[in-house]
This record gives sequence, C-alpha cells and structure tokens, in this order.
Amino acid sequence: MKKIFVILCFCLLLSGCGSYTVKDAQKDLEKKIEKLNGYNLIGTMEIINNDDIYKYDVDVSYSKSDKFRVSLKNKTNNHEQIILKNFDGVYVLTPTLNKSFKFQSDWPYNNSQVYLLQTLLSDIQNDSKKEFKTTSSNYIFKTAVNYPNNSDLVKQKIYFDKKLNPVKVEVLNDEDDVLIKMVFKKINLNPKFKDNYFTLDENMKVAKEEENAQTVSKIEEEIYPMYIPENTRLTNKETVSLDGGERVIMTFEGDSPFMLIEQTASVSDDSVVSIDGNPYQMAMGVASISDNMISWISGGIEYYVVANSMSEEELVSVASSVSVLPTSK
Repeated sequence: MKKIFVILCFCLLLSGCGSYTVKDAQKDLEKKIEKLNGYNLIGTMEIINNDDIYKYDVDVSYSKSDKFRVSLKNKTNNHEQIILKNFDGVYVLTPTLNKSFKFQSDWPYNNSQVYLLQTLLSDIQNDSKKEFKTTSSNYIFKTAVNYPNNSDLVKQKIYFDKKLNPVKVEVLNDEDDVLIKMVFKKINLNPKFKDNYFTLDENMKVAKEEENAQTVSKIEEEIYPMYIPENTRLTNKETVSLDGGERVIMTFEGDSPFMLIEQTASVSDDSVVSIDGNPYQMAMGVASISDNMISWISGGIEYYVVANSMSEEELVSVASSVSVLPTSK
C-alpha cells in the first residue's frame, strides 16, 4: 500500500511539472518579443459596426528602433491608409490624396491594438485576472482590453500556436459577440527592411504609385448619423459649392449640440497637417480624434463631427453611426 502511495505521488509530481501554466506562457512570450529585431505580419481584419462588416487587408511591419508601419486596405474599395511611427512622430497617411496627419501621440502604446505583438503582450501583462487554456494546437489568453473611446469593447481572446506565434485575435463585448477579428496569415520574425522603409516620403510615394486617386465632385446622398444623443435634433442643413466639389453642413441642436460636415475630398497641396490628438481605428477607416472633433475619409468623402460639449466617447459614437458609404460620382 505504501509503495502504491509513493508511486501515485511521483506520478502527480511529474504531471504537475509537465503542465504549461499562464506564467510560463507569458514569460516565454516576453522573451520571444524582446529578442525580436523586427517582424512583418500579414492578415485580415473584420470590424463589425451595427449590421455592417468592414474587411481589411492588414500588413504590419516593426523595427526594434520603435518604428511601426501598419497598412490597412479596405477590401470593398481597395482604399489604403497607413499608420506610420518613426523618429519624427506618428502619422496617418492617405497617399492617394497626398494627405498625411501628424499626431502628438503615444500610439501604439496608449490603447489596445489587435495587430501588434507589443500591445497584445501589454494587455496580457496588465490583466491580473487573465484566463489561459491550452488546446491541441493553440494557447489562448483571455484578457481585458483598453479601448477608452469604445465601451462596447471589453475583452479579447488571443490565440497563439505552440511556438507562440499569433494566430487570431477576437475582441468581444459583454455578451461575447465578436466585434473585431484579426486573423494572421503570414509571419516573418526576421525581416529585412530598406533604410527608407519607415520614412514619410517613401511611404507616400510608393503608395501613390500603386493606387489611383479617389476623388469625387458631388455628394449624391447625404449620410445621417444613426445615433443622435438624447434631446438633440437636426435643425439645419446647408450645401456649399466648392471648387471642384461641395460641402454639406448639418447642424444638430439640443442637450448635446454638434455639427456633421461631409465634404468631397480633393488632392492636397500641403501634404502634412499637425494634430493635437490621436489616430483612432473606426470601422470605416483610421480617424483623427481630438478634444472636440473626429474626422475621417471614406469613399472619396471627408467627414467631420465637431462638438464643444461632448466627451470623446460620445463623439466616437456619433461618428461610428455614420456607417453607410454614400453613392457619389
């Protein structure tokens, strides 16, 4: 009987030693990412907004000198935007319109990002209540997320293969509905980048050569927000003619007054605009968000939501509800 007891204890000890814990996985992931001189990740991202699904081809590059390049190409209209971080700052580029916005921003470290290894690791490190499980092919972390302007995004599942390469990220709401899904298809953990790969001029030039300018001359159908704050209503709409285009100004008054401006986009002469704010990933594209305004470009139209008394989260809520692409020509 004593022999049997000793054998059982020995087996339990062996099985305990063989288990791969959340601490083991986090430690190994930290070592893996810290050793990287760079990486290139290619995949697809889906963002669910109301009943619409926005699909993007995503191409992410990182160099250990804290340089990032994220290409987001809308699969519906093939429109590309680039988020660029280099020694000069953080930029959001719309190359075909010769537009780039420079931010005073801590991006990408100021909130969660589904396509960057550093921010996924940060979410794992920062959640003391994270969950972890293993399957036959994956390690899966379940963590809280940091999306300060979108309270619907509360948690995520991060899937890694057994070599701790990213496979998939799902961002969920309280009801476990998937609102953002990132699937990684190609991973290169030892890429070679040219010296000018992360420069503003090179990215503007190369992207413009690969894509034709998307400009329109007329707004055929105004798009109204599906979400309007309580006790607030549309009181005025004005259409203004521009050189080669037009602008629609909608004024909403009440408890939470704001303006929605829709304007035909044109190719810019001044390629860099400085903004005291942050880039923000919306379903329709990458927006620029500051204290009293959020703006973005989609389908050849520039959109602006401007308000003096709204929180950033409510600004985002209004902007995100302007989700149907207009028919324009």
